[in-house]
Amino acid sequence: MHATAFLGDAGKLDIPPVVVLHGPERYLLRAALEKIVERVLGQGEGDDELGLARFEGSNVDLKTIVDELSTISMWGDRRVIAVDEADPFVSENRSALERYIDKPAKKSVFVLMVKSWPKTTRLAKRVAQVGLDIECSPLKGAALIRWLTDLARSEHGKQLERDAAALMVELAGPELGLLAQELEKLAAFVGERASIGVDDVRTLVGGWRAETTWVMIDALRTGNLPLALVSLDKLLSAGEAPQKILGGVNFVFRKLAVATELARQGAALNTALAQASCFPSEIQSSAAYLRRVGRQTAERIYALLLEADGDMKGGSRLSEQLQLERLLVRLSGRVPG
Repeated sequence: MHATAFLGDAGKLDIPPVVVLHGPERYLLRAALEKIVERVLGQGEGDDELGLARFEGSNVDLKTIVDELSTISMWGDRRVIAVDEADPFVSENRSALERYIDKPAKKSVFVLMVKSWPKTTRLAKRVAQVGLDIECSPLKGAALIRWLTDLARSEHGKQLERDAAALMVELAGPELGLLAQELEKLAAFVGERASIGVDDVRTLVGGWRAETTWVMIDALRTGNLPLALVSLDKLLSAGEAPQKILGGVNFVFRKLAVATELARQGAALNTALAQASCFPSEIQSSAAYLRRVGRQTAERIYALLLEADGDMKGGSRLSEQLQLERLLVRLSGRVPG
């Protein structure tokens, strides 16, 4: 079971005596542990942690853990014993852990938090039979967007527009903890307003650099190449990473490349842009751009982006600024691709 499913359904689940949280995504590991503590002890992880004992896997031995699991709580009838960074602990005590799982303590929940959890081991198979293993792996693509919009609704009572969620990921990256922090700031920023839109994300998450990037892209789309080049120079002079600038261009123009292919296959241009997930507010300007640059340039967009990416990774002797300037000029349709 993935952690996102567990967090959504945890209120309906009985927590078994043994739970393994595995994977590299620390935000999900922490959230899953907090939900387990809430379900078992009726409190959050930070509520004085009564009944919760946490240990580091590299600094604890098996006897200490077994003693803790067997100890009756003074504050209630159940306990949660969690071993964090438990990979070395599991490796050293695999056989003993298998024996423990056969006869676990009745009043305690034993939580192992590990990065790696091969499903083919005997220990993993035993946990799958009598316990619960929860995957805390990173989210990507549609799953990441869905998690972000669900979090906005459940934690903040806000509707996060899908385009706004996609832009958050583009600007802040895929790390869940950071995205959760940005979402909290956005919820406070919009105040009583029920929804969080693209403009909110541009203003708060990206700051002036994101605004300048969109000025550059909008200028390129509307045929104002001089303004696009000036905006590019401002970004580079302020220390913005060339790779991040290229990422912003890719975020917009890959959608235009997809729309071009859909239109080539027979879809109406506005319909193709919508199907390519272009922001609704930008469909008209995007359609005008594609008509202005013409079919030859439009059908070369994806190849131009791919070439720029390869050049940025060492495929060109030109400076990164010149590489980006060349890309903007080519995308403007001023010269052949």
